[in-house]
Amino acid sequence: MKKNLFLAVAAVVALASCNNASPKMDEQPANTDSTATGGLKIAYVEVDSLMTQYEFCKDFTMVIQKKSNNARNTLNQKGQQLQSAAANFQQKLNNNGFTSREQAESQQAAIQRQQQSLQELQARLENELANETQKYNDALRDSLMHFLSAYNKDKKYDFILTKQGDNILYAHPRFDITKDVINGLNKRYKPAVKKEEKKEEKK
Repeated sequence: MKKNLFLAVAAVVALASCNNASPKMDEQPANTDSTATGGLKIAYVEVDSLMTQYEFCKDFTMVIQKKSNNARNTLNQKGQQLQSAAANFQQKLNNNGFTSREQAESQQAAIQRQQQSLQELQARLENELANETQKYNDALRDSLMHFLSAYNKDKKYDFILTKQGDNILYAHPRFDITKDVINGLNKRYKPAVKKEEKKEEKK
């Protein structure tokens, strides 16, 4: 899951500078002197920090974890029921508990349908989680692009890179604007998840 979340952030590889003025963020970014980068003004954002400190990411993680746990519990329950039915069938078959071959075949077919139903349920739940994650990726990418577009009207960076793992082997801390971006994103974020939870509590 974490790898999927990173795909959304990795899409924000560079952002062209804009000429229009906009209000400055409260947090001041690191010193990114363009003379140190051959005339280019470059900054980067730490992906790991973004994932753990951006409230939108934290809320989504909570939601998807709850849905994942519910799906797993449902599948485990259905799986245990299937195992029990298969064990009972085998025991009855071994003890000649069926009055006819047709009766045995009918029960075997019922178990096969139960197994197929479980497989279909698993595929549906996995697809729902995948769609939910994709929606999150799209929303995260949209949130970042809109914020950085407004943010860069004043900062005028030539490139804003994502720093994740070893994709950038070394970057000087003076180019790090992670804190500035996280603070700005959190100020903009309206936690719809928490609002929905409050609505449920009132009911």
